[in-house]
Amino acid sequence: MKKHKLIIADDHKMFLDGLLSILAAKKEYEIVLTANSGKNVAKYLDINNSKEPIDLVVTDVNMPELNGIELNRHIKEKHQKVKTLVVSMLHDAMTVQTLTKDNVDGYVPKNAEKDELLTAIETILRGEKYFSQSIKDVYLKGMFSNEQTLMQSLSKREKEVLKLIAQEFTTQEIADKLFLSKHTIESYRKNLISKLEVRNLAGLTKYAIKLGLLEE
Repeated sequence: MKKHKLIIADDHKMFLDGLLSILAAKKEYEIVLTANSGKNVAKYLDINNSKEPIDLVVTDVNMPELNGIELNRHIKEKHQKVKTLVVSMLHDAMTVQTLTKDNVDGYVPKNAEKDELLTAIETILRGEKYFSQSIKDVYLKGMFSNEQTLMQSLSKREKEVLKLIAQEFTTQEIADKLFLSKHTIESYRKNLISKLEVRNLAGLTKYAIKLGLLEE
């Protein structure tokens, strides 16, 4: 039977020992390295991963020298085949969103049941993503909050222009409808592209739909 090679990184010895005892009972896993900092894991992978490929890194977020967010980013940039699972007490919206954006493969809280932890590892090693329900809730709540903030940051006029762009009116038609110059509408369009961090009109249209402007 092929053994999956794992690395565990956590600076809390008690948690590390607990996780080791859970995984020791599973013959399909081989713990290649335990580390108390992300830097040690990154260094190990940079030196050894080409000759002894690691399947999964289980990491905390709060660690000295290189934290879990930075470690996940390093792995995804330099060792794309290595999967990452974050197990942490820290699961605020910003952390969850950052890790999700950086393509983490899974995220479970430290107080998760042993069975859920094993399910997360199995799911990720099968090539799928795994996020605990509580993590999904934090993510969705954070996304909703971001959208609310974004909506509040747009002026009434910016919303009007964005809505008309999404409805496929030309710059001249929008200018005529709002009794503004074509040049002014061009300025609004450029500002909206910058503010919403999109690249083109298609991106603006997606945002208008996402923000519910076409339902008004």
